[in-house]
Amino acid sequence: MSARARRHAAAVSLTVAVTTGTALLLTSCGPSTTSTAANSASPSAVSTPSPSSTQSAAPTTGTPSASPTAAAGTPTQSSGPVPSRSASATPSSAPATGNSPTPLNGTARNGLTISNGSRYVVMNGTTVDFGTAVRDLVWSPDGHKAAFVDGAGDLAVANPDGSGRVTVAKHPAGETWSHPAWQVAAASPQGYYPVKDNLFFVAARNGVSQLEKVPATAVDGTPQQLGLGGYSGDDTQPNPETGNLWPNGGGPYGSSVYANSDTGEVFIRDESLRQQGGPVTKGSEPALSPDGEQIVFVRSVDGHDHLFESANSGATATAKDLTPHATTDYTEPAWSPSGTTIAARTANGIVTLPANGSAAPTLISGYQGLPAYRHS
Repeated sequence: MSARARRHAAAVSLTVAVTTGTALLLTSCGPSTTSTAANSASPSAVSTPSPSSTQSAAPTTGTPSASPTAAAGTPTQSSGPVPSRSASATPSSAPATGNSPTPLNGTARNGLTISNGSRYVVMNGTTVDFGTAVRDLVWSPDGHKAAFVDGAGDLAVANPDGSGRVTVAKHPAGETWSHPAWQVAAASPQGYYPVKDNLFFVAARNGVSQLEKVPATAVDGTPQQLGLGGYSGDDTQPNPETGNLWPNGGGPYGSSVYANSDTGEVFIRDESLRQQGGPVTKGSEPALSPDGEQIVFVRSVDGHDHLFESANSGATATAKDLTPHATTDYTEPAWSPSGTTIAARTANGIVTLPANGSAAPTLISGYQGLPAYRHS
């Protein structure tokens, strides 16, 4: 039995932390390509938006070279279909064509999406117009809804084709929101805890960031500060309430991970039966595997950002370097729904690699932006 499962079993008799919400019923797979001969021009690589004040700096190199070097630690290039502009992608802010090399596009039929702060999201071999700027897009576990920070700086939820957009919560003046994460879990059959359907996100004011939450089904809801209690019996070092960034959810019980900029650590937050958690390892930009058992994160080694993987079993877990020969920076990792593949951002675009580290990263898209996987 994994350490995560043992903690869950041991907590059965403890007080339930009640979280309200309604589970999402996920049905669709993804927008189909809607290009025609009239709008089939291939967009060039779009520019990278500046990271928000609560987000780690990411590479901002533009269009990749036509033939990336396949050296050790450098992502190799794969071929793929060129995305065509969707029918709705007509405003002047649409991705432009030009003399730049056509970017690779490995997003068709694998659930990978890329958002870059513009209104266009790359997915399923095309670009989808969401009708507003899309920052830090993340998908619900079943892929039926997207959550993101919109052009007004508010927290929004929309359908995969950008329709049905709802403002879940509006940010207060002087506050910047970023990096939403889903917390979705079914109710316990024994009645120990209710359905969970929430959004966690980073709220920053005057350079101080904290994690907040709001029901994912809210309309103009009022967020609350997210509780970050420590493990039972470990009250000597309370978990920090500020400096927290990059929340990410996964697993069947609504668990999540996040990073703290002050301590330079990755933390786990467990809410299966009662809220508890603590530091796991040194690193940043963590992502929790779909089964909740593994964490991938970023750690600097010899001048480059590497991807590491660690079991979700506390500070005693050993971290494995997935990119030991890195000659570029690998940042902003995301898990595939199957838990077998990890996507990450580099200066040349988006790469993927096996989650077990058995092969070097492969460049699959020259687009710059935040990678995220959608269940299909």
